[in-house]
Amino acid sequence: MLEGLRLCRELWSGRPVTWNGRWVLENATVGPVPYRSGGPPIWIGGMVRASLERVGRLYDGWFPNAPDPERYRTQWQEIRGIAHDAGRDPEAITGAVYLTLTIDDDTAAAEARMNRFMETYYGQPAAAMRARQANYAGPADGAVRFLKAFAEAGANHLVVRIAGAPERQMEQIAKLREQLN
Repeated sequence: MLEGLRLCRELWSGRPVTWNGRWVLENATVGPVPYRSGGPPIWIGGMVRASLERVGRLYDGWFPNAPDPERYRTQWQEIRGIAHDAGRDPEAITGAVYLTLTIDDDTAAAEARMNRFMETYYGQPAAAMRARQANYAGPADGAVRFLKAFAEAGANHLVVRIAGAPERQMEQIAKLREQLN
């Protein structure tokens, strides 16, 4: 993976590339080259130490399934420290997080919908999956607090997956956007 990333970045430069590794290239080019200098931003997830180090040293963004805002904050600070120690600008790395929501004034109904979604999607017990990744089930005001907590922990991008009733959920999430700023 790391060799492939280095090779892609070389090819995205637009200059002829000679490469002798897993792939062998002789004066190879690709075109058109990406619009963005250096190629498209490359984000990875992962919350183990090796992933954090790769983000800090090599990647443009971090996109985990963090189970809670405090763990996100702690690991985001670790990544920023790794980047600094590697001579990179920590501000150049984007922080994102993948979140699953189901909004309903009836908390029990929201919890049941979330559990059904998790079990169906992953084929695993809902409790196990919910413990491993960020998710919220309940009223809209709680969803605002949940989302803000990740933003305050350092996430610049909140990527929301909706668990059940997508049309109604999208309308509710659109209303929340104004409260989040």
